[in-house]
Amino acid sequence: MDQQYSSILLENAVNEFAKLPGIGRKTALRLVLYLLRQEEGEAEKFGNTIIKLCKEIKHCHVCHNISDTDTCSICSDPSRDASTICVVENVKEVMVVENTRQFHGLYHVLGGVISPMDGIGPADLEIESLVDRVAAGGIQEVILALSPTMEGDTTNFYIFRKLAPFDVKITIIARGVSVGGELEYTDEITLGRSILNRTLFSESFKG
Repeated sequence: MDQQYSSILLENAVNEFAKLPGIGRKTALRLVLYLLRQEEGEAEKFGNTIIKLCKEIKHCHVCHNISDTDTCSICSDPSRDASTICVVENVKEVMVVENTRQFHGLYHVLGGVISPMDGIGPADLEIESLVDRVAAGGIQEVILALSPTMEGDTTNFYIFRKLAPFDVKITIIARGVSVGGELEYTDEITLGRSILNRTLFSESFKG
């Protein structure tokens, strides 16, 4: 491939930025040129922050949320309702639900949803660790807060079947979230109301 820019270093940097989601080559070039205009120390700080993030970030051993420690700040907070678990697809959804200020329990991050088309099955997700948490006792309610897509609904039903042997209430957020929509793009008021107005999952596929 022919070199597009006068500097191979610039070209390589643009190529790396363009790999980020939602970043095209024009935006990537603008970001790279912005960094080049900064003091060397600022550019180094930026680079070192990314390197430190990748090397030192942890995943909570309880809920699988991102964390600076082995147990995240939410799981270790004694003021949270440890009897309620909100199941979400990824760490972005934890942030979205937290912003509603309507949920005060704990979380469980699956790391995705069941999607045969993408080669993602139950074994690729943190479903068994959720079953283990419920089996350990103390959990009274599991809230399924996955996006209302076909993949999300499939995952909800799979989890419902896996948790059926346990004495735990399984609920699903109200469908104020539009069908086929992604949870992370839902406004906080709508999502907050959907959490407060959650219903039994067993009722969601009747009639």
